[in-house]
Amino acid sequence: MKKMLIVLVILSGLTFAQSESRLDPAPAGQGIQEGTTTETTTTSEEASAPATCLGGGGIMSFLPMIAIIGIFYFLMIRPQQKQSKMLRQMREAFELNNRVVTAGGIHGTITNIKGDIITVKIADGVKIDVDRNSLQVEGTEGGSCAVTK
Repeated sequence: MKKMLIVLVILSGLTFAQSESRLDPAPAGQGIQEGTTTETTTTSEEASAPATCLGGGGIMSFLPMIAIIGIFYFLMIRPQQKQSKMLRQMREAFELNNRVVTAGGIHGTITNIKGDIITVKIADGVKIDVDRNSLQVEGTEGGSCAVTK
């Protein structure tokens, strides 16, 4: 998350630097000099020159936005999709007698599976029904798919 924030600050700084250079009123060396009149004359070159501060740049102005979207995809969206796919596969692989942990931290053993409802034995003579989505395999850190029996 910190890396993404640093990258976004750098990209916004580059975009700001580019926009500042487009807003300069006169190129270096063409300012008003002493002893000259303040009347401005327009030559044919100046009249035909495009106004760069009014949206010039074409696709170059979209590059920072495209880069930000790409960064968000590779740093946030793609890893989240991989993690949810792995978690879904792990929850579909539940079998009888697997050791599991509920979302509340209760450890137990699967004794019965009926669709999304799983019966977990937590002590001698104590069984609870829990939703499949509130379970994870016991002994796995980070949600890896190893199943213990």
